[in-house]
Amino acid sequence: MRPLVSLIALNYNQTDITCEFLESTRNLTYPNYEIIVIDNGSTINPKEQIEAGNYPKTRLIVSEKNLGFTGGNYLGMREANGDFIFIVNNDTEVTEDLLDELLAPFSMDENVGVVSPKIKFFHHPDIIQYAGFKPINPYTGRTGAVGSREKDEGQHNQLRETFGAHGAAMMVKRSVIEDVGMFADNFFIYYEEWDWSARIRRAGYKIYYQPNAVIYHKESITMGKESAIKAYYHTRNRILFMRRNSKKIPLIIFTVFFTMAVVPKSLLRYLRNSQFEHIKAFAKGVTWNLTSSSVSN
Repeated sequence: MRPLVSLIALNYNQTDITCEFLESTRNLTYPNYEIIVIDNGSTINPKEQIEAGNYPKTRLIVSEKNLGFTGGNYLGMREANGDFIFIVNNDTEVTEDLLDELLAPFSMDENVGVVSPKIKFFHHPDIIQYAGFKPINPYTGRTGAVGSREKDEGQHNQLRETFGAHGAAMMVKRSVIEDVGMFADNFFIYYEEWDWSARIRRAGYKIYYQPNAVIYHKESITMGKESAIKAYYHTRNRILFMRRNSKKIPLIIFTVFFTMAVVPKSLLRYLRNSQFEHIKAFAKGVTWNLTSSSVSN
């Protein structure tokens, strides 16, 4: 008997991309899995297109509104039957032995709670996006991925503990979810996996990076220009993360740093680029934290 793995992928107006992901899952060698696709209030209901693909072991759940990354995955986890939950972006394509390799570290140490694979850029398959995360700086609220934009020459092929799982691909043991809870729903999108990783590690579980598991991500290697809505959530959730996960003195230092360095630098950049909507979004992200509780529902 092999444990059941529930794959959860969100779709929002990207049904063609989601179907490409589902096509890639046909080649999975691991036999015992289910796929749950959550449609986050797309303009066009994807049911007809997804059902036409006749993808095995796949169930579609349609939400009438966009629940965000946190809410969409919350809905998926509630519906999942698996002993392990694999949260995976719809703009990825899996490799054949992905699930087998992700499961392996769990059998090595009962304290392993989450495992993320090596993530490489789909359109640049020899370039690494993620080979684990560095610790978040306790005074700036920033971090970076190990191996980011490096050519993969085997330099990050060691199974190891890491400081954070990647939201694009993370396998979580069900007992961890039952113990720690799910994503904090007040993040909506961005920083939610870092908050969850911090809570999971504080509960005594380990987060592992598994280089033998590889997934390809269709995110642009250049990431593109920052939208106003992205500026809002990045600003809002960076502060929210620090409020939820910092001790008193580091939080004071972060607040001073953010006020004296981040605010003027960001405003000058947006002014220079005539990005006036970004200025509003940035200010809205800051003021949200002045009027809203850091406690999640």
